Amino acid sequence: MSPLTPFPPRPEKPDALHTRAMDNIRFIRETMERAGSFTAVPGWGGVLVGLTALAAAFLSSRRPYPGGWLDIWIGEAIVAVLLGGWTMDRKSRAARVSLFSGPGWRFLLSLVPPMLAGLVLSVVLYRAGNAAALPGLWLLLYGTGAVTGGAFSVRVVPMMGLCFMLMGAVALIAPPAWGTAFMAAGFGGLHIAFGLVIARRYGG
Repeated sequence: MSPLTPFPPRPEKPDALHTRAMDNIRFIRETMERAGSFTAVPGWGGVLVGLTALAAAFLSSRRPYPGGWLDIWIGEAIVAVLLGGWTMDRKSRAARVSLFSGPGWRFLLSLVPPMLAGLVLSVVLYRAGNAAALPGLWLLLYGTGAVTGGAFSVRVVPMMGLCFMLMGAVALIAPPAWGTAFMAAGFGGLHIAFGLVIARRYGG
């Protein structure tokens, strides 16, 4: 023992050690959240949304355009938001990842603006008597949201967004009578296909 330290250092109290360890763990977890990707995108939720979209396409094909047709797709949009939000919340809770911090918050902030733009433009187009452009617009802007939000998520999400954008661009120049078919292929088929990929590769 050194003459400069006549008494040995007192050991830290267990409570102090525990507090320091918890602080370190919290710091590491928050750092990983900020640097990581948002992995709580629900694959099975996408499959469910795709199935409801196919049902909406079937029903809307038998309703007058655009009145009854539009009512069905507005209802489908509400169902899709509820299903997507519920399954995303369940997956994030299971993975212990917060929806409103780190990558989850950046994912949502990047996803929402294109959706709001689509809502505003939908009202404008409908009032202008150009409802035939709605399928292409919805597919294009939904895909844009998936690409921007997917920058903070797993790689397959922006890939899905690009497919939606491409389909929306084609729908905008295709004959208006094909609108429902594009809605079925996009919101139905693409959601199911990519939902299965996400569920298989990223757990649910």
